[in-house]
Amino acid sequence: MVNDLRQRSIFLIGPMGAGKTTIGRTLATRLDKTFVDADRELEERTGVSISLIFEIEGEASFRLRESRLLEELTRQPDVVLATGGGAILSAANRQILRSRGLVIYLRAPLEQLIARTRRDRRRPLLMTADPAAKLAQLLGERDPLYRETADLIVDTDNLTVRRVVHVIQRDLKSLCAP
Repeated sequence: MVNDLRQRSIFLIGPMGAGKTTIGRTLATRLDKTFVDADRELEERTGVSISLIFEIEGEASFRLRESRLLEELTRQPDVVLATGGGAILSAANRQILRSRGLVIYLRAPLEQLIARTRRDRRRPLLMTADPAAKLAQLLGERDPLYRETADLIVDTDNLTVRRVVHVIQRDLKSLCAP
């Protein structure tokens, strides 16, 4: 592990609604790094929303696009990258994340994730009759993968963005200490 945080990219993983984008932007500013949101980058490159990709091509095709993009984005130096919630489903993606930067799992309780995503219509996996049940299912399936992949787990429960970023900075200093 490189001891100098300035030379490391940081990859944020976690479920939808955990705050990867919001926290990532602030963290990148604080660490003087470039912020990249993988989902937004994919939408910009394709010219369509992730929901539309899911609708037209299906989840499997979306995951292929996501993996190719992750391969590219994780090679960029000195970034804070907010990944999509399902990026860790692929073993190859998990290996890429672990080998190319520091991986932080932003963890939040199910009730908070439900509250944060309740009105969001941009999340195709939650376009079901029971989004809360779907979110619970996804979290149950993915939590072990998030844990396996992460160098650091940060609980975001009832914390402000500013406080979460402070906790990350503190923990990163410990993690990267010689």
